[in-house]
Amino acid sequence: MDIELLYFAGCPNWHTIRERLDRALVLAGHAGQEVTLLPVETEEQARAQRFPGSPTIRVDGRDPFPVASESYGLTCRVYATPEGLAGSPTVDALVEALADASKPGR
Repeated sequence: MDIELLYFAGCPNWHTIRERLDRALVLAGHAGQEVTLLPVETEEQARAQRFPGSPTIRVDGRDPFPVASESYGLTCRVYATPEGLAGSPTVDALVEALADASKPGR
């Protein structure tokens, strides 16, 4: 499994998602899985990477939390959680996304 965490330094939420992703990987049975950190530093990079905001996770090239908009740029991203909108998905949502990514034929 290839996991990338795209972020820009101006949005602090990537630290939270990084910690949650580490916990989710352990819970999903992928302890020790490498996560590639990819800083996005310019609007041009954001468009080229199809970066909907920070933080964004990609598992095997796919965003497990796709957005309807095709707006890309250096912005903080929000995720729907049971408690409302937040700057990071919950650990449970990340575990579910990792499990889905591990299914054959996805």
